[in-house]
Amino acid sequence: MEYFDTLIVILQSTVRVSVPLILAALAGLYSERAGIFDIGLEGKMLAAAFAGGAAAAVTGSALTGLGAAVLVSVCLALVHGFASITQRGNQIVSGVAINFIALGATVILGQAWFRQGGRTPQLSGDARFTTVELPFAAEIADIPVLGSIYSDLLSGHFLLTYLAFMMIPFTWWVLYRTRFGLRLRAVGENPGAVDTAGISVTWMRYRAVICCGILCGIAGAYLSMAMTAGFVKGMTAGKGFIALAALIFAKWKPVNVMFACLLFGFLDAMSIRMQGNELPIIGVVPVQFMQALPYLLTVILLAGFIGKAIPPRAGGVPYVKER
Repeated sequence: MEYFDTLIVILQSTVRVSVPLILAALAGLYSERAGIFDIGLEGKMLAAAFAGGAAAAVTGSALTGLGAAVLVSVCLALVHGFASITQRGNQIVSGVAINFIALGATVILGQAWFRQGGRTPQLSGDARFTTVELPFAAEIADIPVLGSIYSDLLSGHFLLTYLAFMMIPFTWWVLYRTRFGLRLRAVGENPGAVDTAGISVTWMRYRAVICCGILCGIAGAYLSMAMTAGFVKGMTAGKGFIALAALIFAKWKPVNVMFACLLFGFLDAMSIRMQGNELPIIGVVPVQFMQALPYLLTVILLAGFIGKAIPPRAGGVPYVKER
């Protein structure tokens, strides 16, 4: 049972660290399916994490912090949309600019407002999200195997965790079973045909980047108000880029996105678990190597194990309406 308990702990950690990846990857899915390549997922998550942590610290309300996180993220998404859709600018440059702005602005504003080295005050009570116990989790906790799976692995997560996993089937339904999803995918593949049918390509793409902003905002709020108790400088730590890698690894399909993010989350959880432990033959592995392991494996998986990933045909290409 010792090995089983260890596995449950690792899987629980996997779920916890996978949530922001899932939300950010789904955010990129909406945007890129509409033909807007978004490398600014990292910046939007970071800005949302700061906005959420700051608003929650000032108001004492986690829901207010969540609203502030989503609002700031959507505003940055609209900036990216204005540069990429209205002005037909380079989408990579716009995304990189958002990342730099968020990285610098969060530190400057955090220091100016709270005088804690770019951090926000520690959150407690109603200012942060608390875990949710599923029904009968305590009663069946002593049942071998099933009790541990239900009480320790499935129960005891944050509300935003369950929301992230519910977004997987919801996104699949939106993309493949609704008129909005059909038009969204068509805009990413052949915007000229969509325009000919009398549907505004510009409006569809703006709606896609708004969806992207909302999900990035929730991901940022999870980082600063659930996973940790406040904002810390650079707390996204490349999660936006890993989410982008997971999206490519999943070939822009919602269900595959979940499995890809869980894989990257498992690698991250294993790197945390193995720090300082001795491995057979190798011995004690340096902490720095274990911290870099998820990023190294991300590169390896993308380079050699996904085959040919074909993005939406109109992805990254500004649409110019024919006259």
